[in-house]
Amino acid sequence: MEAKTKDLWVFVETNEDGTAKNVGIELLTPGKMMAGKQGGALVAVVIGSNVDAAVKAASEHGADKVIVVDGPEYAHYTTDAYTIALCTLVEKYGPTSMLIGATNNGRDLGPRVSCRLHTGLTADCTALDVDEESGNVAWTRPAFGGNLMATILCPDHRPQIGTVRPGVFKKSDAGEAKAEIIKEDIHVDAADIRTQVLELIKEADGENVDLEGAEIIVSGGRGVGGPEGFEPVKALADALGATVGASRAAVDAGWIAHAHQVGQTGKTVGPKLYIACGISGAIQHVAGMSGSDCIVAINKDPEAPIFDIADYGVVGNLFEVLPVLTEEVKKARA
Repeated sequence: MEAKTKDLWVFVETNEDGTAKNVGIELLTPGKMMAGKQGGALVAVVIGSNVDAAVKAASEHGADKVIVVDGPEYAHYTTDAYTIALCTLVEKYGPTSMLIGATNNGRDLGPRVSCRLHTGLTADCTALDVDEESGNVAWTRPAFGGNLMATILCPDHRPQIGTVRPGVFKKSDAGEAKAEIIKEDIHVDAADIRTQVLELIKEADGENVDLEGAEIIVSGGRGVGGPEGFEPVKALADALGATVGASRAAVDAGWIAHAHQVGQTGKTVGPKLYIACGISGAIQHVAGMSGSDCIVAINKDPEAPIFDIADYGVVGNLFEVLPVLTEEVKKARA
């Protein structure tokens, strides 16, 4: 289809309680820059049930307009209902590009919408830019197992659509809620929704793991040696009020749940402080945490690649270093 406007849309995914998921608000930050280069407005699209809180958050974080679809059929995500609603909006307003968070739901919704609209989709992006002359979005994503970065263009079809990893961009500071609110009455017949959510079962320990929203993360890697090796990692995290992360090697070994995984095949994070314990620094892991404000590496190998990106490094046995560090943190907080 042809674009009717130069507007850029950000799909703001919602939680069960109607609040906005972090990634949608994060994407309003690059969205503002990109909309300016394309010469259009930044439009947040909120679909869900009782989503006033998400609408307010989108307005406070820079959206020029917020398009709202609110109804009971959107209380739980279903591919059919959300695809019908979003495609109906796109066909009516004709944006030139759209950003979707690469969450489980976003990775399902993006391809379905792009296929129905006969346009392209670039998945799992970690960087975004716009060519001002053509208006084409430069979507950058890891390729070949994270060993190189590919930049992809969609010059012939609109809207340009991409899914973007959570945690790649920072949320802007909240300001005055002054966006134009546009409410659309789109309802989907029950017969058109081919799946039904019967029960929500969270992954064991998963409900306590908010890596994308964490300000401090303490991660363990292959160097912890086994499940018991995460005990000093968790002790330091508790002392700091931090979230526990892990490398793929530790997760693949079954030492900790996948919900804790940071990296190319896990979560992309950008905390204020990231402490890497027994993590060598493989490129796949670095891709998921290099945006941290401060990186502390603890590793007994002085040649470990993790020290190349660390702001501070401790060469030593993590089982000796972490208990001392934990005690010092407790003393400082006493």
